[in-house]
Amino acid sequence: MSQQDLRAALQAVTERVLAYRASADERPQRPMRNYDDMRAAFARATPETGAPIGELIGELADIAEPGLANMIGPRFFGWVIGATAPVGMAADWLTSGWAQNAGNAEATPAAAACEEVAASWLLDLLDLPRAASVGFVTGATMANFTCLAAARGEVLRRVGWDVEADGLFGAPPIHVVLGEEAHSTVFSGLRYLGLGAKRVVSVPVDGNGRMREGAFARAIEKLEGPVIAIAQAGHINSGAFDPFDEIAEAAHAKGAWLHVDGAFGLWARAAPDRMYLGRGLERADSWGVDGHKWLQTPHDSAYAIVRNAEAHRRAMLIAASYLPEGEHRHPADYVPELSRRARGFATWAMIRAWGREGIAALVSRHCALARRMAERLSAEADVEVLNDVVLNQVAVRLGAGMDGAVSDALAARTIARIQREGVCFVGGALWRGRQIVRISIIGEATTEADIDVSAEAILSAWRAERGANA
Repeated sequence: MSQQDLRAALQAVTERVLAYRASADERPQRPMRNYDDMRAAFARATPETGAPIGELIGELADIAEPGLANMIGPRFFGWVIGATAPVGMAADWLTSGWAQNAGNAEATPAAAACEEVAASWLLDLLDLPRAASVGFVTGATMANFTCLAAARGEVLRRVGWDVEADGLFGAPPIHVVLGEEAHSTVFSGLRYLGLGAKRVVSVPVDGNGRMREGAFARAIEKLEGPVIAIAQAGHINSGAFDPFDEIAEAAHAKGAWLHVDGAFGLWARAAPDRMYLGRGLERADSWGVDGHKWLQTPHDSAYAIVRNAEAHRRAMLIAASYLPEGEHRHPADYVPELSRRARGFATWAMIRAWGREGIAALVSRHCALARRMAERLSAEADVEVLNDVVLNQVAVRLGAGMDGAVSDALAARTIARIQREGVCFVGGALWRGRQIVRISIIGEATTEADIDVSAEAILSAWRAERGANA
């Protein structure tokens, strides 16, 4: 390929992306085509001959764009996803262009050094132990997995078992203690590590999904042997935080490893007015948190943070004679993959762009917008906000006072109508046996006006479905 052809293709991509992002406010907050439509659009026989880059990139964009969710739109509240801010996107373009495999410091010193500095910034922003190690992983699932792998190795090492060398066959059993509404990614990590998704001690939670006062201490008190405890910063439906000081006290008295699943909630520690929510979680042994959520980095960005850097490295190390060792920090030593993109560049760029003040302002603003959404919706007589809105999550019950099965069916139809109409995008979930509307406010572009327009769209859809059922 000539440099001229490459330049033309990349310029075309730039124009296409600029047009796509510029239209985010006006486009429906949902895909225009469903999966079956897109499967049919992409389906064709295996190509026998190649195509020039300009032609095939245009073809890919033409086919794909109708099936893309408007996740960068200002009224996309479907999941706690984040909206990939322009700065992070631009840094990610550079990352792709540079094509660095960020495994070791000798092969790509720029990527390794940038990641190390970005890691120190993260620890400072989140006020976590400055000597902790940070692995740049794909998402919260791998962050939890990585931290729990370090936990598994360390709690077994304390009782004389080397799991990295000898595996789990014959190992002392590990007790895992967590809240009964822990996030599914935690259970995935336990399953991947051979600890079992069901062999856990579940701690009762309150109406917001927060572990009840004293319940964790009572649950762990009767356990003997290695223990891993898992607490939560930001319940997926309510945004609630577990009582970390109490949990840390009881966990460490038992010699347990305490991990915090803080996929989005850990960022509360970056905002002075929300910092109180995460008080005490700095006493944990490991933390998982996403970058693509509140830091608005591109997707494929999260951080596994471990107080005991050696335990972290033991759990993840890939050793081979052709791989460098030495004094430098090698990024691959702290993640479950040897080959990966250089994720540190986008994290560095986002922190550099916003600084401490900008990140704090974003978190605080989204939390305020969530409270505004809750106020607008709960003004309707038969609409109930089920959670204490302390973060960015709003859990809504439609049809308060109705028969449960009836209201659940109406809520499901209302969610489908909201998504179909496309003014905003919300998700649904079953919580406490009831269908809820789940609203997650975490897009950089969302304003008070977007909240007001979206609240009216949600209520309008609810009134239409309620009226149709009358």
